[in-house]
Amino acid sequence: MKIYEGTDHFEPVKNPVVTSGTFDGVHLGHQKILQRIRNIADEVGGETVMITFWPHPRMVLYPNEHKLKLLSTFEEKAKLLREFGIDHLLTIPFTKDFSKLSSEEFIQKIIIDKIQTRKLVIGYDHRFGKNREGSFEYLKANIDKFRFELEEISREDVDHVGVSSTKIRKALEEGNVSTANEYLGRDYELNGIIIKGQQLGRSIGFPTANIHVPHDYKLIPCDGAYAVKVEVDEGSFGGMLNIGMRPTVNGESQSIEVHLFDFEGDLYDKRICVHFKSYLRPEVKFSGIDALKEQLSRDKEDAKRILSQL
Repeated sequence: MKIYEGTDHFEPVKNPVVTSGTFDGVHLGHQKILQRIRNIADEVGGETVMITFWPHPRMVLYPNEHKLKLLSTFEEKAKLLREFGIDHLLTIPFTKDFSKLSSEEFIQKIIIDKIQTRKLVIGYDHRFGKNREGSFEYLKANIDKFRFELEEISREDVDHVGVSSTKIRKALEEGNVSTANEYLGRDYELNGIIIKGQQLGRSIGFPTANIHVPHDYKLIPCDGAYAVKVEVDEGSFGGMLNIGMRPTVNGESQSIEVHLFDFEGDLYDKRICVHFKSYLRPEVKFSGIDALKEQLSRDKEDAKRILSQL
């Protein structure tokens, strides 16, 4: 997959089949669009083009108001888009000036003039242009002058509930990992770097790797304990992860710590990918270290049982 920052270096490709959007999380609804444009491109001997925007528009338009956390970093999203068959990822820097571009200007300058789109496929709720004025209805009403084919993907339902990035965020903020994973069509994941912590876990028989997530806009699930799968250079391991303030040991800031099962070694400064499998329990302040150790033993048993059933 080729990645372009801005339109300046994008050169026309053969029979481009195009879609557009932020695609945060690349969830089941997004995947249906991606699969469709891949199929169309294969049918017409064309190439797939994804237009996305970075930063997320809401971060630019409402910098002091939003509390938006994203399901995927740009790197995570690009990896997923590559896996779903996108040939060209055109990233348009989203600025306040760009936000003033009308829907007609966006279509003419980018979709038609720059990409020379053969077919545009969009989701049922996708809007574009200044004040989100552009819509499928607008495109359909003006299709004769746009000179490309048009297709809308209908609402994607999971158990009669519309899939959306907003609903996935809400599920993760409530610890509802199973619902989030169902909507995503895969495990929710965190990618980060292992940093040195206070090494309290090691002293009580549960050594942990402290995870630093480098992007502050990445959504961290709610505080609590989780059963997880972890990928590091040394391989894939089951584990249990805790997010929170560590009140039993008087923690002063939120931490993300994972205890890997059946692993010995040094992970400092290495990259780690955590796959969330199940929420175990909320974070609790225990009466002391012994009570904490007893609970961690129960958590380990629960996590191992859950992971063995997957």
